[in-house]
Amino acid sequence: MPVRLKRFLTEEAAAVGFDVVAITTPDAIPQAPERLRYFLDKGRHGSMEWLEETAQRRANPSELWQEVRSIVMLAMNYGPYHDPRQLQQKRDCGAISVYAQNRDYHDIIKGKLKHMASRFAARTGHEVKVFVDTAPVMEKPLAVSAGMGWQGKHTNMVSKDYGSWLFLGSIFTTADLEPDKAGKDSCGSCRACLDACPTNAFPAPYQIDARRCISYLTIENKGAIPTELRSMIGNRIYGCDDCLSACPWNKFAQVAKEAKLQAREELKEPPLDYLLQLDDPSFRALFTGSPVKRIGRDRFLRNVLIATGNSNNPAYIPVVETLLSDPAPVTRGAAVWALSQLTGAGAGAGAGAEHFNQLKQHALKSETEPEVLEEWHNATVMLQKNPNTPQDQDK
Repeated sequence: MPVRLKRFLTEEAAAVGFDVVAITTPDAIPQAPERLRYFLDKGRHGSMEWLEETAQRRANPSELWQEVRSIVMLAMNYGPYHDPRQLQQKRDCGAISVYAQNRDYHDIIKGKLKHMASRFAARTGHEVKVFVDTAPVMEKPLAVSAGMGWQGKHTNMVSKDYGSWLFLGSIFTTADLEPDKAGKDSCGSCRACLDACPTNAFPAPYQIDARRCISYLTIENKGAIPTELRSMIGNRIYGCDDCLSACPWNKFAQVAKEAKLQAREELKEPPLDYLLQLDDPSFRALFTGSPVKRIGRDRFLRNVLIATGNSNNPAYIPVVETLLSDPAPVTRGAAVWALSQLTGAGAGAGAGAEHFNQLKQHALKSETEPEVLEEWHNATVMLQKNPNTPQDQDK
């Protein structure tokens, strides 16, 4: 019976588009509570309060559902055909993380999990529950315990067959299934993923500080992006693929073949000048069905403005100026920083300090938000320290 059930699960997984299926038990990650506690005590979760709030359930699957006896882990390959880091050379385009260039993977995975779970329940008579990334389940340690691969030094799942490019989901069941053997770490002395991180978000191998991670800064973070990290973000406007892309195991991985996982053309290399002009309706229209939509237009424009400030292209100054009066403080603040960069503080090019000060005086007549006022102050100080503009050179 166990063999037939495993074959059934494998066939069902393949039928709905999963590339890997493996089985583990709810008690297979005994080190998870201690490791999660260490991460939280260090404050490395940043503003993701739900990680603290759900810590007990997250670290122990049985806390989430006491009746669970087995956990079926599923994985779907989304490996790209190219190295996503190549887009960083095109400063006039925004770089969106590979996983977010099409439909929201939560929707894709959850639908497939539900279909597969219902088929399993009908066949066995056992109860089932399905979970994707948004649930308090530590999917990566569970996947490792099921033998799918190992957690690399970048803390993400690594597979010998699919490199660092796997979506994960799980089916909890009351059925007693024979677990697979746990995966073994095969990183060796390699530290390519650690060295690839633009913001040095890894305090040590196998540890991450989300507060320095570009994915956290551009997605989970609701406020201003810390000033000292902005220039390191480059043109990344939603997420970051650098540590995943650097993994040497990717060269052995199979690329995703299904069309539904391939990037939408308009999200592959979206031009910054177009993105800067998005209002709320046009933002929602562009990102319908995309995970990008969940952060909202204001935070997305914040990210685009950081990329614009890093572009060294003064041609963006007019459209950036219009965003100095944007209704959202987080957008206005980012516009101030972008303007300061483009007027010469960092790039040595632009409209100059005099024009910047004129805009500042006009804005301060009506600006009341403390965070935006602080942006104006910081930008002014930066310009005073780096007055390398065409106007200054002419004097």
